[in-house]
Amino acid sequence: MLELRGLDKSFPGVHALSDVSLRFAAGEIHGLVGENGAGKSTLMRLVTGLMEPDRGEVWFAGRRVRFRNTRESMAEGIQLVQQEIQVIPESTVAENLMLDKLVTRGWGVLDWPAIHAQARKHLEVVGLSVPPETIAKALSAAQKRLLQIAKALAARTRLLLLDEPTSCLGPHETAGLHTLLRELKAQGIALIYVTHKLEEVFALCDRVSVLRDGHHVGTHPVAGLDHDRLVRLMVGREVRDDRVGLRPVSGAPEMLRVEGLTRRGRAHDISFTLRAGEILGCYGLVGSGRTETARLLIGDDRADAGRVWVRGKPVALRSVTERVRRWRLGYVSEDRKEEGLLLGFSVLANLTLTVWERLVNRWTRRIDPASERALGRHWVDALGIQCGSLENPVRNLSGGNQQKICLAKWLAADCAILIIDEPTVGVDLGAKEQIHRVIRDLAAREGKAILLISSDMPEMIQLAHRILVFRDRRIVGEVVGEGTSCRSAAEISEAIGHFLN
Repeated sequence: MLELRGLDKSFPGVHALSDVSLRFAAGEIHGLVGENGAGKSTLMRLVTGLMEPDRGEVWFAGRRVRFRNTRESMAEGIQLVQQEIQVIPESTVAENLMLDKLVTRGWGVLDWPAIHAQARKHLEVVGLSVPPETIAKALSAAQKRLLQIAKALAARTRLLLLDEPTSCLGPHETAGLHTLLRELKAQGIALIYVTHKLEEVFALCDRVSVLRDGHHVGTHPVAGLDHDRLVRLMVGREVRDDRVGLRPVSGAPEMLRVEGLTRRGRAHDISFTLRAGEILGCYGLVGSGRTETARLLIGDDRADAGRVWVRGKPVALRSVTERVRRWRLGYVSEDRKEEGLLLGFSVLANLTLTVWERLVNRWTRRIDPASERALGRHWVDALGIQCGSLENPVRNLSGGNQQKICLAKWLAADCAILIIDEPTVGVDLGAKEQIHRVIRDLAAREGKAILLISSDMPEMIQLAHRILVFRDRRIVGEVVGEGTSCRSAAEISEAIGHFLN
C-alpha cells in the first residue's frame, strides 16, 4: 500500500531522517517505534503532505505521489491522527467531527438533526459518550484524542496513520480502540501505529520498524521479538526502571488538605490529604474527574463548594497566579500544546517564564541574560532535553522533549506542591526513565508533595505511595500498599480494578 524510498529530511541543526526506506502492507498493523527525535513524526508528516522530503520518493497504491498538502493525501484515502491534539476549541463536537461532510437540505441550509445523528454514530465507534452539542474546549485531553480518532475513521480510509493514539487514554478506552483497529485491518486497511508503549506493539502489531537518530535500523515480525530486544534496537542500550511499589508516607507535615470540593458536572465531594515527600496517585477512566479536580485546585475552574488548606492555612479558590506565587502550587498540564507551552517562543523562554521575576536585575529592572541562560542550561542538562539550541522555537522539538520542558518550567519555580497530569504522554522509554527518577527524587530528597494523575497503570504503581481511584467524578476508593515485598503489582492492579467495577 505504501512504500518509502530513501527519504531524507533536515531542519536547522537537526538531520531528522536519513535515507529511510520502508514498506507498509494493506491489511496489516505496522508498528513504528523509536526514541523521541528518532524521526517518527517527521516520517508521518512527509507521507501526508504536511512536509516535503529533501530527497527520496513516496509510492502509494503502486504509483509515485508527491502530496503538496494534507487535502491531496486525504483525497487518496490517507488519514493521520497526530500526536498533538487538534480541535477547534470554540466549535461543538459535531462541528469538529463533521466539518468536511456537513449535511444540508434545500438552498444550502445545514441539517443539524442529521449532522448530530451522524456525529453520534461516529462517536459511538470510539466510545466517546458526550453530546454532539458539547463545546470542544470543555472536553478533557483524552476526550479530544477520541474526537480526533473518530474524525479520521469517519472518512474514506485506505491508509490510517496513528501517532501516539492512546496517550491520555485509560485501559478501557485503549482496549476499545484496539478492537476497532483490528476490525479495520480485517477490512484491508493499512495501519501505521506509532507508540512508546511497547506492550501495545506486542498486543496489536504484525510487524514493527525501528528508527534511531533518523535512521531505519530494522523491520521485524513482532512474533519473533521480545521486549528486551526491541528496547535494545530502539536505544542501543539496556533501560531499567525498577518498580518501587506503594510505600505510605507517615508522620510528614501535611501540605495539602481538601474537603468536599465540588463543581457541578465535574467533581463531587472530593476529599483527601497530601503530605510532604508523598506521591499521591489519581487513577480512573476518561472523564472520571481527575483532571477536573486538578483544575479546581489550581484555580482554573471555580468550585461550587468545598475547602482547601495549604500547610494548614485556608486557601481562597481564586486565580492560578495566586496559587503559584503565594502558595507555591504548580500544575503540569496534560495538554502541552494548548496549555503547557508557548510554541512560538524559544526553549529558554519556556523554561524560565515561571521565574522571570526572580531573574530581574535589581539595577536595570531587566531579566539578567546570564542568569536566565544558566538556569535554562541547567534544566536542559538535568532532563536530557534535546533542543539543539536554547534559542530554538519549542514547536520544532519532538513531543517528548516538549513534555520535558513542561515539567522543567515548574521544577524551576521550586513549587512545594506539584500537580502532574500525565507526565510521560508521548515520551520514549529513556525519557520516561528520567522523568520517573526526577519525580521520585522530588518527593524523597526534596520533600515535594506531588499529586500524580496518570492513565498508565504500571506508571502509577511504580511511583505512587497511595492511589485514589476516581469514578463518576468522585473518589470511590483508596489503595495503600506496604512495599513490594508485601504487595505485588498484580495485587495492587486487582485492588484498583475492584473499585472501578
